[in-house]
Amino acid sequence: MAKVASLALLELTDAELEEFTGQLDAVLDLAGQLEEFDVADVPPTSHPFGLVNVFRPDVVEAVAPDDHVREEALAAGPEIEDHRFKVPPALGEAP
Repeated sequence: MAKVASLALLELTDAELEEFTGQLDAVLDLAGQLEEFDVADVPPTSHPFGLVNVFRPDVVEAVAPDDHVREEALAAGPEIEDHRFKVPPALGEAP
């Protein structure tokens, strides 16, 4: 347990190491019990419930820009180029 605590950058007292070692042993015993179940015929799942996407479809809609709102938003940025925010190049690469 001291090695695990060290890897996790945890500074534990001897009393804490003793307490947590017992708790970790109990958790590992319970996890070991899961190996007793026959799951060969159980299909893999990413979620235990039959949920479906509850969001609306992502549909692009053409909207006429409100120039006043756009200019107001751009005015809040530090630099503007071609009616867009100018930002530093990604990863320090020049365009």
